[in-house]
Amino acid sequence: MPPRVKTVASITVEKFFESHGEALGLQLLSEKVGFDRPIRESAMNRPGLALAGFFSYFAWNCVQVLGNSELSYLKKLPDGMRVDRFRRMCDRDIPCIVLARGATLLPELADVAKEHSIPVFGTDEVTMNFLNAATIRLEHDFAPSVTLHGVMVDMRGVGILIMGKSGSGKSEAAIGLLERGASLVADDMVRIKFVGGDLVATAPDLSRGYMEVRGIGIINVANLYGLASIRPDKRLDMVVTLKPYADLNEVDRLGVQPKKYEILGQAVSHVEIPVAPGRDTARMVAIAALDLQLRKLGYNMADEFNQRLLDRMAGGNPLA
Repeated sequence: MPPRVKTVASITVEKFFESHGEALGLQLLSEKVGFDRPIRESAMNRPGLALAGFFSYFAWNCVQVLGNSELSYLKKLPDGMRVDRFRRMCDRDIPCIVLARGATLLPELADVAKEHSIPVFGTDEVTMNFLNAATIRLEHDFAPSVTLHGVMVDMRGVGILIMGKSGSGKSEAAIGLLERGASLVADDMVRIKFVGGDLVATAPDLSRGYMEVRGIGIINVANLYGLASIRPDKRLDMVVTLKPYADLNEVDRLGVQPKKYEILGQAVSHVEIPVAPGRDTARMVAIAALDLQLRKLGYNMADEFNQRLLDRMAGGNPLA
């Protein structure tokens, strides 16, 4: 069966604050209310048009960020209009409000937020810096994800997911790559998210940095190979499937037509490598990684050989 894709429709304000509050420099300025309110979009919203009275396209389901522009505008409005505009924004059931640059709400506006049980946070960050950082973090929270069985490593900048049937030698290949300077991202359960146009792999917190090697058991990779041998996440560049040697005839021998492996709707370079006793599978995976790097630089070894063959055949002596 195909792996189950996990999607996130919303996260609560409480999860947003607990997960990212420290990194974003957030402080709770209001009472602890409305923490169960849902955030339904990863984008932030600056409600300047709404505060000016235009609500037709108001992004009410986003975190509302007030910077110097919005707060200065509010202060210049007549008292009654200021409260009315702010109340109309709060009536839209917004998740929460964030004040940038260490600002605070006017008392009458803070009272309106309190009436609607809308939490208000503050940060010393510049408005645009906060918007960018918060959006990136929420994109990770909302990104579709899937969990695959395999081993994910970073081999000289190439993110490789090694897959295959149980007992095919995935862990042994990964160990061989670690001894060649690779870093382990995940073993057994590889979580992959589609974030910002890239597939990003990571490991569950519990198993990060550990591997299961048959006949030995659980090993701590950092203890054996050093802290540089593990990393928390990596962009996925290639999928390597280990195949039984009996399937050798089914494996592409020339590589002229690169294969693709689809994950979360994205096509990833795919290589199938036959495994057999005594065969250095790790070395084959490392060569596949180097070949991919060359292809990205515009050099294709299979195409080069194919062109040489065509040129020789055109000369009438293909075996010379």
